[in-house]
Amino acid sequence: MFNYRALSALAICVASAPAFALDQGDYRFNGFGTVGVTHLGGESQSHGYGISGQTTDGWRGDQLSKLGGQFQYGLTDTIDFTVQMLAKSYSDQWRLKPEWLYLSWEATDKLKFSAGKLGTPIYMYSETLNVGFTNPWIRLPDEVYNQVQFSSYRGVSAVYTEPLPFGALTFQVAGGQSTNDKNYVMDAMYEADAKNAYFSNVTLSTNDFGSLRLSYTQANLHSNVHDTVETPFGPADLTFMHLQGNKAQFSSIGYQYDNGTWLSSNEATKLKISDAGTEPVNAFYLMGGRRFGDFLAHVTYGQMDDASGRESSWTYGLNYNVSPTVVVKGEFKRVDTSGGAPGFFARNTQQTIDDIFYSASSGQQGSPARNFDGDIISIGVDFVF
Repeated sequence: MFNYRALSALAICVASAPAFALDQGDYRFNGFGTVGVTHLGGESQSHGYGISGQTTDGWRGDQLSKLGGQFQYGLTDTIDFTVQMLAKSYSDQWRLKPEWLYLSWEATDKLKFSAGKLGTPIYMYSETLNVGFTNPWIRLPDEVYNQVQFSSYRGVSAVYTEPLPFGALTFQVAGGQSTNDKNYVMDAMYEADAKNAYFSNVTLSTNDFGSLRLSYTQANLHSNVHDTVETPFGPADLTFMHLQGNKAQFSSIGYQYDNGTWLSSNEATKLKISDAGTEPVNAFYLMGGRRFGDFLAHVTYGQMDDASGRESSWTYGLNYNVSPTVVVKGEFKRVDTSGGAPGFFARNTQQTIDDIFYSASSGQQGSPARNFDGDIISIGVDFVF
């Protein structure tokens, strides 16, 4: 039987932002990846589901599968160079790109500065977002982790850690921008920029009572979601969302606990975009699990509320640790929407405008907004090396 607390710490060190500088001339290379498949069943199986609609009624591996490598080199005893390459599918297209590419300077034992292309520190699992081995799930809770699609930015970061008798207190502030990126909206990809981005978070880690994390992010968003659709008056090129520097604010609170047998992970978020004609999006998940030897059984409830309604889900998972670096995972997720909300089911621009005309014409034109449901099966293997 493995020591899971030690394994978790080892995995995070293997494939996350390096916490300590290497000596001059030393280097470190580590890899990580996931091989997995998903399948969507239920009444809404004809609609794709997920951050880029890749969970469908066929057995597909592009939602979960990925392969990454991280290389760190010590330029001096306090300055390191780090690059993380990641190969994965983005909206049905496989790409290999640098996820991280930065220089870091360990100014003191407590203070570290970084500059370059860095991971966005907005979620509790942001630092190991692509390293499935470190997470209890094979797919992170969609209701929370599908909200913000920017996974990296170009800028600077400062991290200060103060040791405590019972753990550590860590502060991070960062800033920069993400440009020439694309977001998946209404079943299509649209260009999106996040400028003047500011990140801050504080984490209290204890030896015996888990860790608590508070985070706040804001950025100016630029995007134009438009398409040609059929209306009762003929074809029309309509704009569904036009963001021109609108301020987005994202806040979160998270708590984790793991004593080697029992574990829990919980996170609540709020997303607000100013002057965009949209209401704030509130989301959370609650997860509890227990280990039985090399097995981990866990259950998660997730929920997201916005102006259009609610998406909620129950996820039941079972993991098996084959070795200290390989874990097999299986999950069943039941997801439902209410109030006519699409949630993260793919609803394109034509369906959206049909719903608008149905409401505006008291049912004389278009089609009514519908609720969605689905049964998602996810099976795969997470590994580090």
